[in-house]
Amino acid sequence: MMTTMSSREFNRDVSAAKRAARHGPVTITEHGRRAHVLLTADEYDQLSGRSDLVGDTLVIHDDDSDLDLPHRSQRSLRVPEL
Repeated sequence: MMTTMSSREFNRDVSAAKRAARHGPVTITEHGRRAHVLLTADEYDQLSGRSDLVGDTLVIHDDDSDLDLPHRSQRSLRVPEL
């Protein structure tokens, strides 16, 4: 299902656009023309072929860096208990 909303509607209720994006792309129009398409991150990853994690893109392979990031593993992806 594709939802269409004007940029004015989008600006007035961003939350509604995000909810609608859970069910499919949301087309945002400006002056009656398509201007943007809002997707969930999972949908975007599927379309772009990306499957890496945000943390993976931050890893710096330079021994001179002061940023010490732990090794990434599937085990570290568990949801923390709150």
